[in-house]
Amino acid sequence: GLLLAAFSASVCSLLAITVDRYLSLYNALTYHSERTLGFTCAMVLLMWLLCLGVGLLPLLGWNCLRDQSSCSILRPVTKDNAAVLAVTFLLLFALMMQLYLQICKIAFRHAQQIAVQHQFIATAQATSTRKGLSTLSLILGTFALCWIPFAIYSLVADSSYPVVYTYCLALPATCNSLINPIIYAFRNPDIQKSLWLACCGCIPSTFSSRPRTSSDV
Repeated sequence: GLLLAAFSASVCSLLAITVDRYLSLYNALTYHSERTLGFTCAMVLLMWLLCLGVGLLPLLGWNCLRDQSSCSILRPVTKDNAAVLAVTFLLLFALMMQLYLQICKIAFRHAQQIAVQHQFIATAQATSTRKGLSTLSLILGTFALCWIPFAIYSLVADSSYPVVYTYCLALPATCNSLINPIIYAFRNPDIQKSLWLACCGCIPSTFSSRPRTSSDV
């Protein structure tokens, strides 16, 4: 149950970030006024409650304790229920990829519009847009490499397969939640500043004073 809740939270968090980045570009003018701190906290709390509900499913009957032959590699989840979880994951990933394509289209369209009006501002905006897109590409690419093999294996394998295969594929999926913060720490100036303040109580003068834009990730 704890593993299901943690895995669900990892997937849902990345989906929420992708949706947030899409809305920040689609509603760039009203984004900061609509996405208040209270709204963000409420959405995070709702997401975690949903993930905890998924984690409770084995206790509510999603288990193979009465019929060991129906167990999946995600013991004690049954093969049918494991297939539902895997298909749901693949659908969520497809949704994230679709949103990412829309983000690319909107970001490049904004960059072109700004370039027509103000060449100097366009250079800074284009740099921010490229950095935001590259960060999101890195996050989604890492997510796909860590999760898709495990999801596909959950569809084709059963409890008769060696357990070592399950652990070898589940380990990268687990480590994905560790990799993402590292990527953000190296790519996001806001997180870098927070880390500097937390560790040494200062911010290096090398940091740019450029304000955060809706293209940043």
